[in-house]
Amino acid sequence: MTADPVAAPPIAGLRVATEPRVGVDAALSAVETVLDRRLHDLAAQWRRLAESGLAADPILGVHDLPGLLADLVRAGGKRFRPLLCHWGYLAAGGEDPEGSAELGAALELLHVFGLAQDDVMDASTTRRGRPAVHVRAADAHRASGGLDDAARYGESIATLVGDLAHAEADALVAGLAAPVRAEWWLTSVELVRGQARDLAGAARGAGSDALARAWEVARAKSGAYTVERPLRLGALLGGGEPATLAALSTYGRALGEAFALRDDLLGVFGDPELTGKPAGDDLREGKATVLLALLEERLPAADLGPLTRVRSHHHQEDDVRVVTTQIEDTGVRAEVETLIGRAHATAVAALDDPAVAVAARAGLRGVADQVAWRDR
Repeated sequence: MTADPVAAPPIAGLRVATEPRVGVDAALSAVETVLDRRLHDLAAQWRRLAESGLAADPILGVHDLPGLLADLVRAGGKRFRPLLCHWGYLAAGGEDPEGSAELGAALELLHVFGLAQDDVMDASTTRRGRPAVHVRAADAHRASGGLDDAARYGESIATLVGDLAHAEADALVAGLAAPVRAEWWLTSVELVRGQARDLAGAARGAGSDALARAWEVARAKSGAYTVERPLRLGALLGGGEPATLAALSTYGRALGEAFALRDDLLGVFGDPELTGKPAGDDLREGKATVLLALLEERLPAADLGPLTRVRSHHHQEDDVRVVTTQIEDTGVRAEVETLIGRAHATAVAALDDPAVAVAARAGLRGVADQVAWRDR
């Protein structure tokens, strides 16, 4: 990216007041309606599948897997993917404000699939300000006097909750046009591949290719599935032409990088009251982020000890504190803010392409601000 950096607004995470709300509220409300309907129908079908007299799960009780899934869906979240799907649909000339609701709901369920399983892989104990699914299930196991390993049970239940979310997402997409289904398949594969690369990066740790590997994960796991693919899916749903898809991909790739880099910063410096996760959680989990790869390049060998221990999962809490300070003192945090500014500028410039419908440009500019400067 070669665009000049732009200055961030004075408050990181500022919700842009000028983002057009006409149509957006209706679109996101329609997504919530679809999610509520799917979750209600799933719970009803789950109960119907039970044998007579065995409706309650012996560990989870009546609040079975559909209940855990519904709790995670309704616990909050930014709904970025449905929002970007909506703007992609409008950018391609779509006219119905609620036309992308089912696809947007599918994207949110795909995201929840990732969250439930990601928390198991990263050993995260909280999500959206409450205990993660695997923690809740493990607690239910202990409370019921379960005989096998409670933690293992909780992880298994969280994996199944994720599988259930993915199945519901696929069901919502099944009846859409072939180009949308093909892009959906690619989105799902790319997400899983990005997660696998993330695990490999944490296992591998440092190395001469650490920065390249961290960028690969950021672009696939965060950037593509969070920004570019939802845009393209919405545009394909709206019958978008190749020129529109190309412009949205340019916008999406750049803004996806900004999203991933902001995630890196929030994973270290984020306010737990806003992010729903403890500050420094990415360091405690040894996540192979662009932030840590840049720090590794900046630090002299004599100062690498705390970072090496964080990467190898043999750190103490003081190592987390030291690495956090190093990210500030070496200028890495400021460098990442500059990269976010450049990516944001590249994304916004792509919206000048005449192939992007005028009705979507202001909204996509607002989303770019919201993504790049968010605080959660």
